[in-house]
Amino acid sequence: MKNQVSVIFMLAGILFTTCLLLANILAIKIIQIGPFAAPAGVLIFPVAYIINDVIAEVWGYRKTRLIIWTGFAMNLLMVLFFSLSIAVPPATFWTDQQTYAKVLGSAPRIVFASITSYLVGSFLNAFIMSRMKILSKGKNFGYRAVISTLAGESADSLLFISLAFAGTFSFQAIIIMIATQALLKSIYEMLILPFTVLVVRWVKRKEEKDVFDHAISYNPFKVIEV
Repeated sequence: MKNQVSVIFMLAGILFTTCLLLANILAIKIIQIGPFAAPAGVLIFPVAYIINDVIAEVWGYRKTRLIIWTGFAMNLLMVLFFSLSIAVPPATFWTDQQTYAKVLGSAPRIVFASITSYLVGSFLNAFIMSRMKILSKGKNFGYRAVISTLAGESADSLLFISLAFAGTFSFQAIIIMIATQALLKSIYEMLILPFTVLVVRWVKRKEEKDVFDHAISYNPFKVIEV
């Protein structure tokens, strides 16, 4: 019998990739949250980390690695078609080319920063989740999710803000944005943690899976080991 694709795993992967694409587009805008400023991608990107936690907990590091690289490929595809759509001459009656290019034309730098930080943060998050699950014998998912997210989100925020906005804003503004984004994402994770725990329990029951990553390769580039 051929291997069947889990519908829940497929939907989780689609949602993960969608959140990533939306985050890269939203990040073009800087929003004000109280006294702090942060890229608008902070509104959706933490959801991707929550899904990362769920996939790593239920299906293991190898499946998480596959989803991470799928998100990477879809981002490159998005940037390619953004660039192509800007390069194609607009209709003579359409007067918004400059605005269109200004918004979506800034996306390549944003996406480069996002992809780089996302790869580092996501793989760090998945690795910590995987190793802590083995060390804890599968107990204390909530604790593991918070620790892995704090590490992944901190690395992600540091890299993303630095690469995306260096030279655009002052050094002080960059530091504040890094701290704000990391803090907001971590708070988001903690607030939604009870829901994440329920989702993980439900998925484990439905899938009848609870993978422990014994004797696997943590090489992030070994995508074919699925």
